Amino acid sequence: MRNLPHFADPNLMVGFDSSDDACVYRLDETTAVIQTVDFFPPVVDDPYLFGQIAAANALSDIYAMGATPKLAMNLLCYPACLGTDVVQGILSGGAEKVQEAGAVLAGGHTIEDQEPKYGLCVTGFAHPSHILTNSGAREGDLLVLTKPLGVGILTTAAKAELAEEKDLQFAGKLMAELNKDAQQALQGLEAHACTDVTGFGLLGHAAEMARGSKVSIELFSWEFPIIPAAKSFAEMGVIPAGAYRNAEYVKPMVQRGPRVEQAAYDLATDPQTSGGLLIALKEQDAPVFLERFGKDAGYAAIIGQVVSRAEKELYLL
Repeated sequence: MRNLPHFADPNLMVGFDSSDDACVYRLDETTAVIQTVDFFPPVVDDPYLFGQIAAANALSDIYAMGATPKLAMNLLCYPACLGTDVVQGILSGGAEKVQEAGAVLAGGHTIEDQEPKYGLCVTGFAHPSHILTNSGAREGDLLVLTKPLGVGILTTAAKAELAEEKDLQFAGKLMAELNKDAQQALQGLEAHACTDVTGFGLLGHAAEMARGSKVSIELFSWEFPIIPAAKSFAEMGVIPAGAYRNAEYVKPMVQRGPRVEQAAYDLATDPQTSGGLLIALKEQDAPVFLERFGKDAGYAAIIGQVVSRAEKELYLL
C-alpha cells in the first residue's frame, strides 16, 4: 500500500497520523472544527432504533474530542428491495438523535447496495484549547468509563435467539444513548484524554490511549460496569468473532493478572457499538465527574489508573 500523503498544515491539530476519533482543524484562535464520519450495517432489527444507534455512534466521536456537534449529513446504503417504510424508519431515527444533540441535519447521500448501511458525517466546533485527544493521559490520572460493557455479546446472543427481549431492549437503549451528558459533565474539570469505546473494545481503545500518551494503564477488572445478562452469556462462551480479533490485536500489549476471569477478559475485548466515553481525569476530578454524571446514570465507574510507562501498555488486574 502506498503511504498516505502528509499535509504540513500548521492548523491541522489532529489528523490521520494518530488513532483519534476525529480530525481537528484550527480555524482561528478561538475556533476549531472537528470532523468525523461513521456508518455500519444494522445491529438491531428495528429500523428506527438502528437509525438512532448509528447516529449516536457517529455523534459520539465529536463528544469524545471535547466538542459540540453542529452539522450532520446522512450516509445511507440500501437495496432496491428495501421498503420505503424501512428507509423512512432509519432516517427518522437518525434525525431524532441529531435533533437531541442540538445539531442540524443538512441532507446527505444515498447509494444502492446489497446490504443496508447507515451513519452520519458530523461537524462540531470547540475552542482549540478545549480539544481532547486519546494521547494526553498523565501519570496519576484515574480512568472513568461511562457505559457498561457487553452489547456485542448481547447482540451475538440475540442472533442465536438466546437473549431475552428485556435485555435486548436495555442494550438498544444503551447504544442509542448520546454521550452528550457525559461530555457536558466534564466542563470545568481537568480531563487529559478521552476516547469512545467502540469496535476495538475496551482493551483496544485503552491500549491506544496508553501508547499515544507514552504511559501504561492499570485496569481494575472488578470495577468494570457490565450488563448482567452479557456477563452470563460470556461465562457460557457466547462471544462475538470480533472479540477474538480484538484479543489477538491487543495480546502483545496486555499483561493479564492471574485472578482475571475469562469472562471479564472477553467483556474487555467485546466490540462495542456506540459505547461509553473512556476518560483520563485528574485524580481529584474523577469523583466530581461521577457525582455530576455517574450517580444519575447508575453505571459510570472508575475502572483504572494511569501509571508510568512500563513494559506493557496495559495491565489488566
